[in-house]
Amino acid sequence: MEIILLERVEKLGHIGDVVTVKDGYARNYLLPNKKALRANEANRKVFEANRAKIEADNANRRSEAEKHATNVEGKQIVLIRAASNTGQLYGSVSVKDIVDGLNAQDAKVTKAMIVLERPIKTLGVFDVRVVLHPEVSVTVTVNVARSDDEAELQKDGVNVIDQMFEDEQAELAAQAIEMAEAREAAADEADAAEAARIEKLKAEQEAAKAAEGLSADAGEDEA
Repeated sequence: MEIILLERVEKLGHIGDVVTVKDGYARNYLLPNKKALRANEANRKVFEANRAKIEADNANRRSEAEKHATNVEGKQIVLIRAASNTGQLYGSVSVKDIVDGLNAQDAKVTKAMIVLERPIKTLGVFDVRVVLHPEVSVTVTVNVARSDDEAELQKDGVNVIDQMFEDEQAELAAQAIEMAEAREAAADEADAAEAARIEKLKAEQEAAKAAEGLSADAGEDEA
């Protein structure tokens, strides 16, 4: 279907451009949201007759959006979520979660403004685009963590999952060293006990021999 754009549409064109799109996209999104008109002769005349006003209205909305952008650009929100040790969330972060987090900082945004290219299903720090006007967009940061402490680490660029894995590996290595040292100490103790037993046995044998010698000498003296 051929349409006339009434505002800039990403990857399509700008105000006044005549473009061809799939019928479903036009009927289900562009036309009902007043982003375009069917490109028939009557609508072409209507558009050209009102073009100056359409462009002026768009310029006013763009100007307001640029002012709004100064209050949204660069905002950072922290969302605390339960997650597995591999960083997978038990659920996902929704557009509403992001809107609520931003509006708690007086961003004054709506769900329609949030561009979430893919669902957020893991811990981490994510850049999210907020479209305030077809020609004005800003970026905010969404920090998804299991605790405020982990959020601070992630904010500083630390991958908490990697760090947790490294900590677990270090703990396992420490435990292995401790067990090896315990086995070595036990072996040394066993060796020492065996050596003491042998020394004691030798001493007992020597004492027995000495006793036998004394007994023999005493018998000769009596004779």
